[in-house]
Amino acid sequence: MSLERKQDLLSLEERADTLSKALPYILKYKEKIIVIKYGGNAMIDEYLKSLVMEDIVMLNSLGMKVVLVHGGGPEISGMLKKIGKESKFVNGLRVTDSETIDVVTQVLAGKINKNLVKQINLAGGNAIGLSGLDSGMIEAKSIGDEYGFVGEIVDINPDVILDALTMGYIPVISTIGYDKEGNVYNINADTAAARIAGALEAEEFISMTDIKGVLKDKNDPNTLLTSINVSEIKQLEKQGIIDGGMIPKVACCVEAIRRGVKQVVIIDGRVPHSVLIELLTDEGVGTMFK
Repeated sequence: MSLERKQDLLSLEERADTLSKALPYILKYKEKIIVIKYGGNAMIDEYLKSLVMEDIVMLNSLGMKVVLVHGGGPEISGMLKKIGKESKFVNGLRVTDSETIDVVTQVLAGKINKNLVKQINLAGGNAIGLSGLDSGMIEAKSIGDEYGFVGEIVDINPDVILDALTMGYIPVISTIGYDKEGNVYNINADTAAARIAGALEAEEFISMTDIKGVLKDKNDPNTLLTSINVSEIKQLEKQGIIDGGMIPKVACCVEAIRRGVKQVVIIDGRVPHSVLIELLTDEGVGTMFK
């Protein structure tokens, strides 16, 4: 047998082995709801974006019900800069006046949302774009006058998402909300994704970020904490292991768990096919909360 032929057979055996190992996970998640919060580097890098969209289509084709919830902070800042409006932040939150909320709505529910829908459809999926305004999905209220139209969630109505999933669509959701006076609010995407996952009784909530996960030593990527019990979080915060921007992300993961999501994980969106690795392999990628 030629060396080339042997290499071809070895390659086929490796592929068959990979598929056989993935089968238990495919069966585990079949017909289950997976909520993915999408943002960060994986959303900016066009190559990584294409891989994420392909992964979502593959999961959907394997019988999983995938819901994509996205943010868009960098693009909002870019659009505000184009129109000559300065972005102002208080305690890490974008101050959102009436002009800014119009831009937020246009960018999130318009440009970004429809681009992601297009990308999924081009990858062979069947996506539909939704926002928190559709069918009263995300009811919100102001978090304080100094922030303007920045909202906290009052209630989630998942009916329109469930209807879309039943019809075979992949819902792509932008996180703007409303109140009963007709005001529109900018909602943190991590928070909205966690609440949506809870309302959908999702099997898994995946938060994609720009780092490997929670690191015991921030300067050493080899110190990844692959699993954290919720009871350990306060101590990890005191030790400075969970700090800065990771604190609200972890809080959202805890919120999802408390609302009944069975499995919650923060993964590194910079890793190609990180969603598939997380869901369909023994190794996973990132930090799981339990």
